[in-house]
Amino acid sequence: MTDLTKVIQDARARRGSDVHIVRGLPIRIRIDGELTDYDDYRVTEADCEEYAKVMAGEDYKLIEKSGELDLAITFEGGIRCRINLFRQRGAVSSAIRLLSEKIPDLDSLGLPPAVQKFPALNRGIVLVTGETGSGKSTTLAALLDRINHTYNSHIVTLEDPVEYIYTPDKCTINQREIGTDTESYETGLRAILREDPDVILIGEMRDLNTIETALTAAETGHLVFATLHTNSAAEAIDRVVDVFPEGRQKQIRLQLSTTLMAVMSQQLIPRKMGGRVCACELMMVTPAIRNLIREGKTPQIISAISTSAAEGSITMDNALIQLYRNKTISAETARAAARDPDYVKKNTMY
Repeated sequence: MTDLTKVIQDARARRGSDVHIVRGLPIRIRIDGELTDYDDYRVTEADCEEYAKVMAGEDYKLIEKSGELDLAITFEGGIRCRINLFRQRGAVSSAIRLLSEKIPDLDSLGLPPAVQKFPALNRGIVLVTGETGSGKSTTLAALLDRINHTYNSHIVTLEDPVEYIYTPDKCTINQREIGTDTESYETGLRAILREDPDVILIGEMRDLNTIETALTAAETGHLVFATLHTNSAAEAIDRVVDVFPEGRQKQIRLQLSTTLMAVMSQQLIPRKMGGRVCACELMMVTPAIRNLIREGKTPQIISAISTSAAEGSITMDNALIQLYRNKTISAETARAAARDPDYVKKNTMY
């Protein structure tokens, strides 16, 4: 059984993003999006249990009760990881996400230029969307850290679990972990408006109550950052609205049209020279887009993003074409990641 700290340190040295431990298989590391065996040794059920006990400590008993456990710990060498332990076919499996050693500077992420304006917002909602592992947490951490070093504000985060640890500078920062510091997103958010926040981070807008409280917070003069699991900016609108019963959807569209400031949709794709790069769609919410949100005309939002480039918006397909023209990604990668492959193919001809 290989020492877990050594596995994590080796994964970091090999630019790994995730480590998977499953009974009967070699430990596997995800490097540049692909899973690769760490070595030839196939872990046993006893190994899986031991790894889980090392990571969970006293909380290991919670896995027996619920079947899964989320946590974040820092391994030797300062490598912080987000971990999900879960039972499958009677054995414990581990999915370990390696987080950046430090919060990256906002300028280093290659995001659209308009993102630089977000820390200066004083109210409203900014959504960051994308599939799991698309860099949402890193983008949000960089935004909050920019606020931390620029403004005298009170930041309160609700996370499951706490991922990046902030060092307060100009800001007062409270990081609350679901299950440890508060029972749930719902209860944490109910309390958050009594905690005098200026900036609120919601790890994930999961349900009706969470979304409703986020909208209320934005309406009452707070800046709210949150994540959603959608693949495009336009989809994020429908995802938020569809959570509510039909009789309330008109009111929610109205609230969303007045509070939403921007939606970013991210995906991490292979870089030509190795590693991965963030391709980012950005929808800056213009008066025209506010009208479309109010009227429920989501399909028209995509074309509205295309025509609001002057405000900083960019579609995912145009972001991919830019990365191709900058020689950052290949034409094949651009087309594979495209929403409209024919459009991207036309603009990435050799």
